[in-house]
Amino acid sequence: MYFPIRQPVSVKFRSDSEDPADPCARLFRDDIVNIIDHLNLPRYGRSLYRKDSMPVDLTASDLRILDDLSRAGKRMKGFCRTNLFKRLESSAHALLLSIHRHILRNYLEIHALENKLPIPIGQQEAKHLDTRMRDAGDGELDLEDAQEELPPLGQWDEEHYRHEAAKLYGFLAGHQSKRYKWLRTDVFKKTLLQDLKKDAEALRGILTESGEIPPSQDFKLQSLIRLVHLEFPKEKFILFTQFADTAHYLAAALHAAGVDSVDCATGDSENPAKQAWRFSPESNEKLKEFPPGKQPRVLIATDILSEGQNLQDSARVINYDLPWAIIRLIQRAGRVDRIGQKSDTIQCYSFLPADGVEEIIRLRQRLVHRLRQNEEVVGSDESFFEDQTATDEEGLRNLYDEKSGILDEPEDDEVDLTSEAFEVWAQAIKDNPALRTAVESLPDVVFATKGHTPDATRPELTPPGVLAFIRTAQDHDALMWMDAEGKTVSESPVRIFRQAKCTAETPALPRRPDHHHLVSQATKIVEEERSTMKSGQLGSRRGARYRTYELLQDYLRHREGDMFLTDQVRAAIQAVFDHPLTTEAVDKLNRQLRSNITVDDLADMVTQLHRDDRLVVVNLHDEPTREPRILCSLGLAD
Repeated sequence: MYFPIRQPVSVKFRSDSEDPADPCARLFRDDIVNIIDHLNLPRYGRSLYRKDSMPVDLTASDLRILDDLSRAGKRMKGFCRTNLFKRLESSAHALLLSIHRHILRNYLEIHALENKLPIPIGQQEAKHLDTRMRDAGDGELDLEDAQEELPPLGQWDEEHYRHEAAKLYGFLAGHQSKRYKWLRTDVFKKTLLQDLKKDAEALRGILTESGEIPPSQDFKLQSLIRLVHLEFPKEKFILFTQFADTAHYLAAALHAAGVDSVDCATGDSENPAKQAWRFSPESNEKLKEFPPGKQPRVLIATDILSEGQNLQDSARVINYDLPWAIIRLIQRAGRVDRIGQKSDTIQCYSFLPADGVEEIIRLRQRLVHRLRQNEEVVGSDESFFEDQTATDEEGLRNLYDEKSGILDEPEDDEVDLTSEAFEVWAQAIKDNPALRTAVESLPDVVFATKGHTPDATRPELTPPGVLAFIRTAQDHDALMWMDAEGKTVSESPVRIFRQAKCTAETPALPRRPDHHHLVSQATKIVEEERSTMKSGQLGSRRGARYRTYELLQDYLRHREGDMFLTDQVRAAIQAVFDHPLTTEAVDKLNRQLRSNITVDDLADMVTQLHRDDRLVVVNLHDEPTREPRILCSLGLAD
């Protein structure tokens, strides 16, 4: 077994904001950025337009809606503005399409205000603007499929938008009225209408300034076509983007360019897992179902493809746009860097302007400064910036310079250990089928010893001792690394998994004199932690799993006797206790917990993840047992 090298490759593309022949780059010009920077975004801050004196005949429902608007406040503006800038970095198509939708939504509200009709109020929560949660979402009010394409240039005038907005309002009021809350217009100041019109005019100016951008003038797209169509016409690629709009745009452009067999997996896909199987059938043991002629060569995907999917039939990952934290790119690389990967090198392509990354860095710095200055992002809402208080500037520069190691896994990153360990097992018995019978017949408490090789740069953090694999009386698995003094070195799945690495040719050494004593100490620690649930089965108190379980336990206690509390909710909460979370679930839960998600929304989110089989990793190959077991241990001898 070996760990492939993750090699960053910077794909350079022409990007000159002062060149009239480069319409995509011209969207980065100061005058365009200034328009976005100074938008009023009234639909995301309606509470700021409330009249000082409210009508006396407001209903209880009206008051509840107004109260919900007040909770959103300025921060929703920050989320919307950030989303527009992220789309600008992703693709010109994604930005222009988002601007088009934004204009249409503005005119829909203008139509309601001018005609004194109730305003439809959609979702007013940050999670509905966060592409990690909803990759197609760029606004709180859904539009119909007919509005999901950018209209022709001749239809970008005010008259067209007013006409379309009136039709859309009629549809929503007549056929989808129950999907939204409806709020009377006499609770708002006249400045709401003024700012809606001002923003709509400014955004239409961006559309007019950019014009229709043909694929031939999208130099970033053309670099992608050269890479997958001309440089590597036979290789498989998995391409990641943050936005479904960019994904569909790229899929259509690659088809038009003659790239054979392209598939696209987004949040709207009926079965993303099946798309992963079709793209990577060998690693998923689906070759009979998807022989070579039925496999896509390029799979374009948002982060909807969870870490539990096997994608290692490919060794080439493309990051078409760059998240604000390098950890997202590391996680994407990890989706092909799995057991069964046959290549010794994984190529990770990142698209960056040919003249450097300073323009992107300056843009991100400016955005963060602007949001802080206007109090549009405060406190826990920093999570929208992918755990960054500022842009990950050094990471971007390292990607541009193709610095080795930039895409390696963080040493203590929480990973899907059960899934990864099972892959090791599956690969081992595939290479040597006799291993299954031999290993399954081994008794509990079986042990071995190998030579210990400490980390040369940090020997004090990698001492000799014992690695123990223990299953508690509650059927919870635990890994422990104990040093010679009986102290815990680590419970990190990644560190222990890597420390245990060996080959069939690794020589077995005599048992350490203190081997059984150290295993006994590990068992005591595990049992104590699991019984108190402080830092064992549910992990650290600061971890997503522990905090989620504790919050949802309170949720159950306060909802006791509630007839609307479904078995699905209870099953999802039990799953959090019984099984390790997927990396996708850890990521999403951490972000929403930092965003002060309500307990009700947390329960909904966990239930949905569980319903989609994206919450926990269940090893179906282990039979449950009710007795504590020391499954095996490995001594690390000096």
